[in-house]
Amino acid sequence: MPATIKRSKRYTEATKKAVVEAMSVEKGVGLLKTFPPVKFDQTVEVIFSLGIDPKQADQMIRGSLSLPHGVGKTKRVVAFCPEHLAAAATAAGAIKAGGQELVQSIEKDNFTDFDVAIATPDMMRFVGRLGKVLGPKGLMPSPKAGTVTADIAAAVKEYSAGKIEFRNDAGGNVHSVVGKVSFEPAALVDNINAMIALIRKLKPATSKGQFIKKVTLKGSMTPAVFLDVQ
Repeated sequence: MPATIKRSKRYTEATKKAVVEAMSVEKGVGLLKTFPPVKFDQTVEVIFSLGIDPKQADQMIRGSLSLPHGVGKTKRVVAFCPEHLAAAATAAGAIKAGGQELVQSIEKDNFTDFDVAIATPDMMRFVGRLGKVLGPKGLMPSPKAGTVTADIAAAVKEYSAGKIEFRNDAGGNVHSVVGKVSFEPAALVDNINAMIALIRKLKPATSKGQFIKKVTLKGSMTPAVFLDVQ
């Protein structure tokens, strides 16, 4: 018999407020803000359950987005670029920038203490050999995510400021950070609506039936709130 999961008194109190029925984004954010607080500023996440077949390459959902009000934190960004662009990338916010030396730092020293890797197109022939290291960590630059670009400085600036990347998991779900519990309700609503709008635009042509099946809103330590976005 599986062990019973013990929930805190705070979590138990929060579940009493949770509603099973899906609600508007505005009401969902309002409910989330009423849950008992914790000792840290919780990250707010939206989870999309999508009507896709994750095994089909043409139904993969992947992208990036600069949310209207950011996500409440900066990101550590590295930039793979020719040496003459390294200074501009560093000035834009990259913690490390360069070509072969940066590639070798990851290969030999296993340096992966960063959140986002950006590369110029000409550098991908070198970055490609880092696939086994960066791929499993979700750090491999990708054109679809906007992390392979000729405008390295602009990309570094966007991602350093909190631009988000997302991709579906093996179950056909997309998880995305949309801010912090401390955000003003209107700011959270704007961020969530921006994310919903982008997911809608990314519906694959081969996806049949209902595309967005369920949308869930939750904080790091709150019950789930179901959103009606149909």
